[in-house]
Amino acid sequence: MIPRDRVLSKLDSLLRSNDYAGAKRLLEYWLAEAEYTRDGHGILLMQNELMGLSRKLGEKEKAVGYAEKALSQVEAMGIAENVGAATTYLNSATVFKAFGDPERSIALFEKARTIYERELSPTDDRLGGLYNNMGLTLVDLGRFGEAEELYLKAISVMESAEGKEPEEAITYLNMASAAEAELGLLRAKEKISALLSKAAERMDIGKDRTDGNYAFVCEKCATVFGYYGNEDYARELSERCRRIYEGN
Repeated sequence: MIPRDRVLSKLDSLLRSNDYAGAKRLLEYWLAEAEYTRDGHGILLMQNELMGLSRKLGEKEKAVGYAEKALSQVEAMGIAENVGAATTYLNSATVFKAFGDPERSIALFEKARTIYERELSPTDDRLGGLYNNMGLTLVDLGRFGEAEELYLKAISVMESAEGKEPEEAITYLNMASAAEAELGLLRAKEKISALLSKAAERMDIGKDRTDGNYAFVCEKCATVFGYYGNEDYARELSERCRRIYEGN
């Protein structure tokens, strides 16, 4: 078996340094090792990490390819109804959503939701991630009421988990984007402003954090705040991101 904990620790270090090329080399090396030793769970883990990294880098063909292989791996291992499979469904759904296939995405989200809600505690933060990402696909499909319901469920879950304020912020920003998509920018202006304020409040709770996830969220949120005209706060988030990546 490949040393999963050591690989993931090294991966986090590389991502915290914004070294995506190094992260890719690491994952590809250990995927090859897992395949050579026939470590099924190691193969699945590396495929999940690689599809996520490829999605972040905008590499559609690679991301979709790893998603397809991971789904096949789940079937080959006979684990289609367990939590590990649900995580693969969620990650693959996120890939298909990102690259313009919301119908396939929502089907996989539904599979993941069935398993997660059956197997996990209602306060498990994995449920929060599922609800948030599934909401994005529902917005793409024009199912705004269902999306808002899931966003609120995501926030409820994240509020009960330690250190999940950045994920709450992302959800508030997703709700702002959903309001714009449903109502138009002018009609949704007040609602968007209130949601941006809530997102900033949640981000500021962790303003002294130094982990790679917070840096990634700062970078992602900065773009949204800039889009809605809050350039000062967008620059502040970008500066937090820079400090983490440069180790200052």
